[in-house]
Amino acid sequence: MNRGGGEWPKVSIWLYEQLGIRIEGKIRGFDEFMNLVLDDAVEVKQATKDREESRRALGQILLKGDNVSLIQSASV
Repeated sequence: MNRGGGEWPKVSIWLYEQLGIRIEGKIRGFDEFMNLVLDDAVEVKQATKDREESRRALGQILLKGDNVSLIQSASV
């Protein structure tokens, strides 16, 4: 696992084939397969016509790289 120097910014990760769910958190480390260790991870279910946005705290997680479609800064 790679670990960068200093603290990484908060990111939003779009999941493969899970269009209504995103994961937000701070990247703690990653490997050559884009497996990610995230700190302070939160599952965000996007708002739809029928429901409001919902958030669920996950804590520290390992997200398998096969599930990652896009990583963007969450500080925007």
